[in-house]
Amino acid sequence: MTRIEHVSDTALWVATYRAMESERPDALFRDPYARRLIGGRGEEIVDAIPGGRGSAWAMIVRTAVMDEIILRAVGEGLRQVVNLAAGLDARPYRLDLPADLRWVEVDLPALLAHKRSVLADDTPVCALETVELDLSDREGRRRLFGELDARGLPTLVVSEGLLVYLEPDEVASLARDLHAAPSFGRWLIDLASPKLLKMMKRRYSRGMDVEKVPFRFGPAEGPAFFEPHGWRAAEVRSHLVEAHRLGREMRGAWIPRLVGRLFPKKGEEIRRMGTVVLLARA
Repeated sequence: MTRIEHVSDTALWVATYRAMESERPDALFRDPYARRLIGGRGEEIVDAIPGGRGSAWAMIVRTAVMDEIILRAVGEGLRQVVNLAAGLDARPYRLDLPADLRWVEVDLPALLAHKRSVLADDTPVCALETVELDLSDREGRRRLFGELDARGLPTLVVSEGLLVYLEPDEVASLARDLHAAPSFGRWLIDLASPKLLKMMKRRYSRGMDVEKVPFRFGPAEGPAFFEPHGWRAAEVRSHLVEAHRLGREMRGAWIPRLVGRLFPKKGEEIRRMGTVVLLARA
């Protein structure tokens, strides 16, 4: 049985869900690269996780919502995207992006090498750069952020599926380093609540080595966590609400909706369990 034993394995996990969605006749997005990028191991990882296929909805919704926000930002004048822990994301190949948009992917050397090998005969739609960097190298990332900021381009930072694996002080440090780059105007993240964090630890423990790939970041204060570090929430999108809008609800989704109608405070807590958040400079 193939388990998730390194944070890089989560890229295979999420890309498998993108491949599954892309093969639906009513797909919310098309990622024709995902199946090639995951090889056979992605399916094995999903099957090793209890209820792994039933969990696809949340990551599919997250991808679709982030796609919408990125495309909107490009339409508003965004000129550079910095994708931290880019994983097997293929947005610079599959989204309708302007050719002169700069897209910078940052991740570990082995993962980026795998992606370059698989996509060697494919052409990105925009100006794609890859940077091999362990984001825990603070001096290295500060140097990179400074170099990218010096271009003076309106920039969106994306960190999809990254923060949940970091300690709160590591997230705070990253937030401060990003804020130190004035051209980094917005930061797109996904955020778990403490309750969701506990559920994930319990659900995925049999398919993941939770000692090597622990779920760590789910701040009780939600997006307000980022305010002391220079960022405010400009937009918060609930996975549950967006799943209903997009037609990708989990099984039994009527239950939390009913709870929300009967107990508004509890309903708000449920809606905030998993969110996509667009942060802006405070």
